[in-house]
Amino acid sequence: MAGTITKRGAKHKTTPKTGAPHTSKKEANPMWGGQFASGPAEIMATINASIAFDKKLYAQDIGGSLAHCAMLAHCGILTRKEAAAITQGLKKIKQEIESGHFTFKESLEDIHMNIESRLAELIGDVAGKLHTARSRNDQVALDFRLFVRDALEKIDVQLQALQASLLARAEQYAVSIMPGFTHLQTAQPVTLGHHLMAYVEMFGRDRARVQSLRERMNESPLGSAALAGTSFPIDRVMTAKLLGFAHPMANSLDGVSDRDFALEFLSIASISAVHLSRLAEEFIIWSSAPFNFITLSDLYTSGSSIMPQKRNPDAAELVRGKTGRINGSLMALLMTMKGLPLAYNKDMQEDKEPVFDAFAQWQMVLSAMTGMIQDFTPNVKRMHALAAEGYSTATDLADWLVRTLKMPFRNAHHATAKIVKKAADKKCLLPDLALADMQSVEPRITKAVYGVLTVEQSVASRTSFGGTAPVRVKEAIKAAKAKYL
Repeated sequence: MAGTITKRGAKHKTTPKTGAPHTSKKEANPMWGGQFASGPAEIMATINASIAFDKKLYAQDIGGSLAHCAMLAHCGILTRKEAAAITQGLKKIKQEIESGHFTFKESLEDIHMNIESRLAELIGDVAGKLHTARSRNDQVALDFRLFVRDALEKIDVQLQALQASLLARAEQYAVSIMPGFTHLQTAQPVTLGHHLMAYVEMFGRDRARVQSLRERMNESPLGSAALAGTSFPIDRVMTAKLLGFAHPMANSLDGVSDRDFALEFLSIASISAVHLSRLAEEFIIWSSAPFNFITLSDLYTSGSSIMPQKRNPDAAELVRGKTGRINGSLMALLMTMKGLPLAYNKDMQEDKEPVFDAFAQWQMVLSAMTGMIQDFTPNVKRMHALAAEGYSTATDLADWLVRTLKMPFRNAHHATAKIVKKAADKKCLLPDLALADMQSVEPRITKAVYGVLTVEQSVASRTSFGGTAPVRVKEAIKAAKAKYL
């Protein structure tokens, strides 16, 4: 017996074997011409439409159309009167969209056809001439490329703002000592300024990737038409320059099918999100009670519905959590593109939502992290106290044995390990261990060894380029300001 599918109170008969809805006759899309006598099935109309998300590209679409119109007029394909009417109509449509008076229609599928249809309502049949020597394939490739180019410029500004915040705090705490970790175990003392400067460098690499992609993708697909170019005498160099591109893309097939720029955008976003997540993780650990290295204010924390004492680092946790979402967008588009033959395929309609979402999330976490960097208060005394624990200056002792006693480093390493064990057995720090105890391991040790065993002495001694010595940290901050700000 045939079943029914109910949607919004309506019932449709279904086939006995598959349960699939019968296709009711609908009016054909007026943009398709005479080949289609009826409209699509309801599910086809739903799955095929992209206007719900690609309306975000309205400004890019209108900008591309204005450039295309100017070129067509320049090449004599449109008259000046026709071009003027189209230009005026497109500008009016942009005003309607931005003022909220434009009606987007799902039946017209996408932003391109919504704008073209409205243009026809405004200026009549001459609107149809705008699509001369152009396809939706190169049109959407252009719009999407313009969007990503704009997004990269906005992200670069945000990354720079984050770097500026990190540099300001690094300068503030260039001499403040904290434990440095490997394996999350106390390793060697460093300064908080040095630690923060590591992230300045990470985000600097993100910016380099952003800027490199901005330069590499700056070529125009417009004029590739559907896939093979066009027989009309167009000027692709003109439209490229009008739209701020360096030059047109060299191959029309590649022009309509390339989405490398979107994949690269998501790849850069994913790497940057990982950097943000690592910093967020440190803030989460540092603000926990066992560490108590930093405090985040009410602006970036929340409480508990049951435990009144709690202050949860929710902003940092959400930065960490959204990294999975951004990385997922990259995986989604990689899977979409991996098996597509040239040139355009409808699968590529799935390229925009991952980029739109990743861009929005990336902007959000950059803003949140910049705010937290400006907001956090370090517990300098606590950091300093823990920097001395865990025998963090053991390497300094080994280095002293090498420099002063000319011991091979491996021998010095073994001797230091024995001295550390003696200190652990006596439950004291290395600077507090008696000279006699050290000499029981290596008789040649003198009291001069105490000149390298405090955390202040350790940090000050790390003067190699890129090291944690305050003098080097201050130099690094100055260089980074000149490079990045």
